Amino acid sequence: MTEDTRRADEIRQFFHDFRRSTGKLKQQTPETMNGFSAMSAKIMQDGAVPLKTKELIAVAIGVAMPSEPCIKLHVQRCLDLGLTRAEILDAASVAVMMGGAAAWTHMADVAETIEAIEAEPVASPVA
Repeated sequence: MTEDTRRADEIRQFFHDFRRSTGKLKQQTPETMNGFSAMSAKIMQDGAVPLKTKELIAVAIGVAMPSEPCIKLHVQRCLDLGLTRAEILDAASVAVMMGGAAAWTHMADVAETIEAIEAEPVASPVA
């Protein structure tokens, strides 16, 4: 198994595990999970700022924070919305400019997630 194949398998496993764990959390903490889901649904739609732009912002914040789960989830949403690899990487580059070396180390997470999803799309774990 090549390193690229192993990494792609890990990314696909992340989406599977995320669906499973959020399902459990919805049973254990319904107020928290439902409240967050409702807030996210209200914000992550077209408004004064288009949804595609909001998702690019979310990727950039995931890189700058850094949050590998946020990177994976929002890269997937960007691809689902038809954004290109170039657009996603450009947004992530803004995060690197603002966040420096710590953000730069997560550019690979963005690129690897794009490659894994483009090679074998996965069902979105969030609506």
